[in-house]
Amino acid sequence: MEGGPEAITTILPGRGHPVTYTAEKVQRIVEATTQTKPPAATHWSTRSMAKAQGVSKATVQRIWSAHGLQPHRIQPFKLSTDRHFTEKLTDVVGLYLNPPDKAIVLCVDEKSQIQALHEPSPDYP
Repeated sequence: MEGGPEAITTILPGRGHPVTYTAEKVQRIVEATTQTKPPAATHWSTRSMAKAQGVSKATVQRIWSAHGLQPHRIQPFKLSTDRHFTEKLTDVVGLYLNPPDKAIVLCVDEKSQIQALHEPSPDYP
């Protein structure tokens, strides 16, 4: 009542549980999540990351949520072994971003590393 209607939306200092980790700790957790793998596992879990970083699993979950990280849903991306892959990729992306005048740019999705050995269904008349 003392502050009027504005006091309802004002958060006073000292409210809530104080943060017990630093921005550097957040950065280390994000880097470890995106750039490393735990020993004898395919991806980090909140528990394994929490143990490795010395924080609670709830803290790891909050940091992952804030950064949009879902290590259990990441699929490995296979890069080409072609020596000129970077140049080719740059050319293709450039074609989409800046197509020639009066040109139609079409895309055909190729499923890499999948070979059709036989027809998936028999021919029908």
